[in-house]
Amino acid sequence: MARRRGPARHVDPADLGSYQQAVRRVFTCDLITSTRPRPGTLDQVLRWADHMAEDLRSLFGHTLIATTDHVRLVREIDELDPTQRQIFSRKGRPFDRRRLAYLCLMLATFQRSQIEISLGDLVTQFTPAANAVDGLGYDPTDSAHKSALVDAAHWLLERGALHLSDGSLEAWAHGQGQADALFDIDHEICEVLFRPARPVQHLGSVAGLLSDPVREGADRERAARRARRLLLEHPVVHYADLEPEVAAALRAKGPAEDVARMTGLVVERRAEGVLLADPSGLFTDRPFPGRGGAVTRTAGLLLAKIADLFETSWAALAHIDVPGPAREHAELVAQVDAGLPLHGVVGELAWTGHEEPAPAPAGPAPSTPLVERERLEGMVADLFTEFGPASFTNTWQQDPHGLLDAALALLGDLRLVRAVPGGVLVMPQAMRYRNIQGALPERPDTGMLPLGPLDRAAPEDDAAHAHQTEGTTP
Repeated sequence: MARRRGPARHVDPADLGSYQQAVRRVFTCDLITSTRPRPGTLDQVLRWADHMAEDLRSLFGHTLIATTDHVRLVREIDELDPTQRQIFSRKGRPFDRRRLAYLCLMLATFQRSQIEISLGDLVTQFTPAANAVDGLGYDPTDSAHKSALVDAAHWLLERGALHLSDGSLEAWAHGQGQADALFDIDHEICEVLFRPARPVQHLGSVAGLLSDPVREGADRERAARRARRLLLEHPVVHYADLEPEVAAALRAKGPAEDVARMTGLVVERRAEGVLLADPSGLFTDRPFPGRGGAVTRTAGLLLAKIADLFETSWAALAHIDVPGPAREHAELVAQVDAGLPLHGVVGELAWTGHEEPAPAPAGPAPSTPLVERERLEGMVADLFTEFGPASFTNTWQQDPHGLLDAALALLGDLRLVRAVPGGVLVMPQAMRYRNIQGALPERPDTGMLPLGPLDRAAPEDDAAHAHQTEGTTP
């Protein structure tokens, strides 16, 4: 019997589904413990830790940290992505800069010799450090500052870096008398949570935390690893956005199929690029069309209307070159670097990132059809006429333009459209949902579209795999 090559080569075919489920858990949860994301998950993942560590290292260059108490994946990052901040959030609200800064300062406050710390002592040690940062500071009488500190503390509590042994954080937050709280510190988890690729004091730019780009003449395996990482991080990867070597690796059979075998996703190849579809909806941060309400359904029906427009008026539509991701990435790097301190970086050892610009993408910028705002408003008006305003719930039946804005925002998050002045650019992957209207059932008694939860999964009720983040991964 020939020996299997590639990922999961040591996994028995009967156990492949269990292995893939463990891989998906590692990618979708930033930290796995005995209670997070739920009891039993840690044991399921640890069963496959050795096999996963080997596959993650060879296929992606990632490092898997696995102990009897926790599992965390340390990734090689190729580029910045605004959705990466979603891991830092509470109750669905992403952290702002103040909360991120407070979180870092709180971790820096914990001493290895400390086993426990009271909230009062934590604030006493934390305050001078925060006030030493220009533009940050901490004022205990400022409700916004106090709220930010509470959110950062809850983030650490949720991940087990802190354990509440006495008192109440909420009572302290609401200023109830002399309220305090006592925390046990798990220094091992604190160390695992903060694992920068390079010492941050040596960074002159956030680009120093990123993997070096693949340049001309790079070996095939390095290009293939980058292609695999991009497939995991993005809902769809376009050939035109890639360096020539990476595009060639992705066009060849191998990298995409390796990721599919390891994760259980489904490869879809198109002329423009490759995506991994997630029929289960368990490996994506935004399932679409999913089982959402009025906004999700309206977004899907808009795509059907846009597809009809393309069939009848493609030549008459304006086509615009889409700005490449390289420019977007440079703008995001500049935005992050604007928050770096002007002093305190070890200049003689500073790692400023890539000294040379990244290689140009493999092809010219794609020309993408523009759908004007006026047309989109007309499409929503047609939907209201077809299904009746009551089908769009009390929230939206008197506000079709607001519903349009919400639907376009969703499609933008999914990278199915791209907002530009005067309308949206429709990306190629949006057309995989061109038959979505036929998959949405009507109410037999009224003929109107049911905008509540679906009773059954639609034929195309899957999602292109997206950014893996806790609680979910366009």
